[in-house]
Amino acid sequence: MHFFRIFLIILLFSVQTHSQPKKYKIHTVAFYNFENLYDTVDDVFTNDDEWTPNGAQRWTTEKYQQKLKNLARVISEIGMPENSNAPTLIGGAEIENRNVLEDLIKEPALQALDLGIIHFDSPDKRGIDVALLYQKKYFRPTSYSNIPLIIYKKEIVKKEQEAEVLDDEIEAKIENKNRVFTRDQLLVSGFLENEEIHIIVNHWPSRSGGEKATTMFREAAGKLNRKIIDSLQQINPQAKVLTMGDFNDGPFNKSIKKGLGAKGAKAEVAEFDVFNPFEDLANKGLGTIAYRDSWNIFDQIIITSSLVRADFSTFNFWKAGIFNRPYLIQNSGAYKGYPLRNTLSDAGFSDHFPVYIYLIKEF
Repeated sequence: MHFFRIFLIILLFSVQTHSQPKKYKIHTVAFYNFENLYDTVDDVFTNDDEWTPNGAQRWTTEKYQQKLKNLARVISEIGMPENSNAPTLIGGAEIENRNVLEDLIKEPALQALDLGIIHFDSPDKRGIDVALLYQKKYFRPTSYSNIPLIIYKKEIVKKEQEAEVLDDEIEAKIENKNRVFTRDQLLVSGFLENEEIHIIVNHWPSRSGGEKATTMFREAAGKLNRKIIDSLQQINPQAKVLTMGDFNDGPFNKSIKKGLGAKGAKAEVAEFDVFNPFEDLANKGLGTIAYRDSWNIFDQIIITSSLVRADFSTFNFWKAGIFNRPYLIQNSGAYKGYPLRNTLSDAGFSDHFPVYIYLIKEF
């Protein structure tokens, strides 16, 4: 009987141990195109005239302040309810300067998060940039740089081929005249808690001028992105890399599928590959941006194979989503159902819905 009691105690302890639910740490990683986050001050070095009180948008201090409140609310709620904490990492696009980000993180909805800012001015003619916001208590950046995307109009291919010799000064003028000035790609490396992670924030060239006429620019952006990832994987084959942004292309376009080489199914992801969880959402008919009643997912977060594992002893990908709460959606008019964007009379949220993924770790 004595040995039977001991056996029963061991058995009950074993059942209780194995039946206990697993516990996880969770971090939300988000991207949001802020859609024209301009202050009201005219910058003589950029084409921001319409975003001033006397400009075409009649962009007043009141509208600017409302825009900040709107964005702050969204950022504070992305990823809920699965994660009650706001995103740890937030990539942003269409940002005029660092000052607007400083104003944004001071909003009451975000103030307690103690957000840090990583931002560089880019050569975009409209003066819009990308940036990374991060919660300082969870993420510690160790290095960051802005990597230019240098692309040219078709004419540069000819590059005055008729001329046999061009001196450096003339060649520089020709290149500058034909260069398409767009956003840099922002690379940030650091530690999420105690794990090294790399983030690339993007806003690839737009489709202005037509999708087909501009696809080469986004394909070049995809190749540059892939080059950055390859360089990180050469240093560390297990490097954990997230590339996020408004790619101005969907999951099935060449820039994503070939330039970046993204795979849409986990089973297809081999070592050194990248996985795009938003391809599955696109297959389900979801979208982040609408045009002529057609939805697409331009906003995506794509990850390296090192983040696509069943082992959660370190932070790994759990699932992805599009944050499209009802208050972000127009409920009347010709654009009913579209994202609730700025108008001449009101400061809205954005013409894009934000996207997010969860990284989880068992403890």
